[in-house]
Amino acid sequence: MMDNLALGAMLFGTVQDERRSFELLDRFVDAGGVWIDTANCYSFWEDPTGFGGQSETVLGHWLAARPGVRDHVKISTKVGCEPTVAGKFPETAEGLSAVVIKNGIEGSLRRLGTDHVDLYWAHKPDRVTPLEETVAAFAELVSAGTVGRLGCSNYPVWQVERARQIARANGGAGFTVVQQHHTYLQPRPGTRPSVGHRFGAVTDEVLHYLEHNADMALWAYTPLLTGRYTRADKPLPAEYDHPGTARRLAVLDEVAAETGTNRNRVVLAWLTGGHPAVTPIVGVSTVAQLDEAVAAMSLELTADQRDRLDAAA
Repeated sequence: MMDNLALGAMLFGTVQDERRSFELLDRFVDAGGVWIDTANCYSFWEDPTGFGGQSETVLGHWLAARPGVRDHVKISTKVGCEPTVAGKFPETAEGLSAVVIKNGIEGSLRRLGTDHVDLYWAHKPDRVTPLEETVAAFAELVSAGTVGRLGCSNYPVWQVERARQIARANGGAGFTVVQQHHTYLQPRPGTRPSVGHRFGAVTDEVLHYLEHNADMALWAYTPLLTGRYTRADKPLPAEYDHPGTARRLAVLDEVAAETGTNRNRVVLAWLTGGHPAVTPIVGVSTVAQLDEAVAAMSLELTADQRDRLDAAA
């Protein structure tokens, strides 16, 4: 079982057609993969309708065509970012009211063809709905057995902690996972990665919070910068243009040479073997890319290699 890597299904059903999506899902499960990550809004920006649901629908078709596979995989999906008006995101994002969360999980379960999801995420903060309402609505889903665990994505640390305090005070389930953008390279101070969310990137404050809350886990999206570590045709975004990037890439190349691997595998091994350990979400378009990510899960960095990678900052 390989439960420290999640397969990102964001583009399944849009950029990746059903045949290719099935091929990647089958390969992932055959390799021992467990977690599949999606969202009710994936991928509204790629579909002519301007609305999401395609990824969950393809996953539902795959589960239906593979009797028994649902017992061996865990589904992670999200609510909160689906636009209510096509072409108007983020200003018309659905938010996280009790009604939206109730309708959201019902829609996700229908498309997925299952009676529960193993991890349900608040996709991004809702500036309008009281946090108490959101927390209570999520807790109800856990109490009903519809959801196994709760997570929040793209949240500021103070709001994560406040939500957890509310859940504890009311005796309900709270967030125990955060999902942010996290990778080995760091953006230039005073900038933030181009991830589309104000609080989308892991910061030292996020790591410090997780280190002091043992029940919290960290999932990382876009850990390989959409291929930019290894593809010359995809240059790094401007926020990574600073001396620290050159130092980090130099050490990354040293460790890749020592381990007989490449930058991608070292980055994934650095994430999964760190403190706190990270579950990277890898979005792939080919079997070769998936096989590379799976192989990275068996790469163990030495203490010296990890120290050098950390010190390069």
